[in-house]
This record gives sequence, C-alpha cells and structure tokens, in this order.
Amino acid sequence: MMEQARLVNNRRPSSDVEQVTLCERRNDAKAAMKLRLHFVVDPMGWLCISLVFGIWLYNSFFVPKLVLLPHYDEGHIPWAIVVCYYIASALCLAALFRASTADPGRLPVDPHIPHSEREHWELCNKCNLMRPKRSHHCSRCGHCVRRMDHHCPWINNCVGEDNHWLFLQLCFYAQVLSLFTLVLDFCQYYYFQPLTRLDQEKFTTRHELALLRISALMGVVMLGGMSSLFYTQMTGILSDTTTIEKMAHFSNETYGSKRAWQWALAEVCGTRWKLLWLLPLRGRQPLQAGHHFRTPV
Repeated sequence: MMEQARLVNNRRPSSDVEQVTLCERRNDAKAAMKLRLHFVVDPMGWLCISLVFGIWLYNSFFVPKLVLLPHYDEGHIPWAIVVCYYIASALCLAALFRASTADPGRLPVDPHIPHSEREHWELCNKCNLMRPKRSHHCSRCGHCVRRMDHHCPWINNCVGEDNHWLFLQLCFYAQVLSLFTLVLDFCQYYYFQPLTRLDQEKFTTRHELALLRISALMGVVMLGGMSSLFYTQMTGILSDTTTIEKMAHFSNETYGSKRAWQWALAEVCGTRWKLLWLLPLRGRQPLQAGHHFRTPV
C-alpha cells in the first residue's frame, strides 16, 4: 500500500506541481511584502520628516489642550467631535509612518523577468540593471523604483507603485486634520462660549493667543499645500501619468487613454473595496489590468 501511494504521488501531473510551487512563491512574496520596511539614509530627509512630525505633534497636543478638552469639560461641544479629531490625527500619523517606511517598489538586483514580459523591460543607464518600463532611477536613494512618481523629502522616501496609495492617504488626512484645526481655531475666537474654569497661572492659558495663531498659520499652510499636492496627484492618476513623465512632457496617449476614476484609484490602492482605500494599516496587492471594474461597496 505504501509503495502504491508513492507511485501515485510520483505520477502527479507536472502542472499540479508547478501550480503548488507558484502558490508557495506567491505566499512567500506576500509575507515578504507585509514584513518589509524601507528606510532611506538621508539627513536632509530626516530633517524634513521631523518637521512634518513636529507640526502634527503641535496640533495634536495644543489644540486639544486649548480648545477641545476645556470646552468638552464645560459641555460646549459633544464627545463625538473630540473622538473624530483624535481619529483624524491618528490616521494622519499612521499614513505618515507607512508612507515613509513602505517599500515604494524598489527593484531587486537580479529580477525575475518572465519570457512573455521581456519586451516591457529595459536597461537602466545608471545602475546597469534591468527594470520595467516607466520605472525611474532615484539619484537620492540610489536605486530604480517601479512606476516612480517622485522623491518626496517630506516623507524621506520615493513615491512609487507600492506606496503611492499611502502618499495619497497622507495628503488626504493632512487636509482633514488641517481643516479641523482651522475650524476649531475659528470657533475658539468667534463661536464657543468663554471658559469659566481657567487657571491664569498656566503657561497655555497665558500664551493661548500666540499658540492658537501659530496653529492657525500652520493649518493654512498645510491645507493649501496639501490640497494643491492632492489635486496634482489625482489628475496624474486619472490621466495615468506620473510627475516625472509630466516633467518630461510625455503625453497621456503614450501609455493609454484616460481611465474611469474607480478603476484608476482601485489600481493604485490595490483593492476595489472603496472603504479600504482609507485604511493605511493594510497590505497592497496589484490588480490585473484587464479586470472589469465592479463596485462592491
């Protein structure tokens, strides 16, 4: 009986063995994709991302201390506004961390090139390695990135195929948090009732005007900058054109016609479920380009 079982296993079709091997490789690739962190050694990038983190920390500490929590304690605002502010702040921080540490699509030294896709690959004239078309060599990071959009010093990382969706989330949540901050600063001056339980000896109370003015100034700068950046990113995604290709004056017809916004965002985010487009703490898997888009949400 044992010999018969061995014979049956040896007679297993080669296609089944290849399918099992392919599945194992896919599972290994998925596990590596989930665990891999990407750090860029660049002192200027560290300075820029520290500045961004400092702005987030300032608005996440002083605005609740000066506006949210005191007015909530006296019953001027509901608890839902406090919760929404902290959720927006947490999502903004999570998107910043993921966008700055996620692999943007760095190509390996010896990539596996399928025979059917060799015509879509080319040789990089800087690192002398094969790369897919529409990839770009980042002089800041020193390697090629698949479908690289640009190198962003504010996250100290490239924006490429694998972390473009995280960069979009960062722009979106930075807009939400900046707008939230500006609305609270405005309400503090013109809408909220005066606080009755104030301790004038506290530093935050004595310097409330200056602290809120700094917060409002940072909110205006961040909202304007992130709104402009988010708009340019969305137009590039919908027209299937990267920032580098725009700077090189490539036309949209070079890589195909414009796509529907649902499919364009689904391809960038790696999922057709629209609710998952807003979650930074998840993985991303590339979608098949020829798959018909259906809205599951």
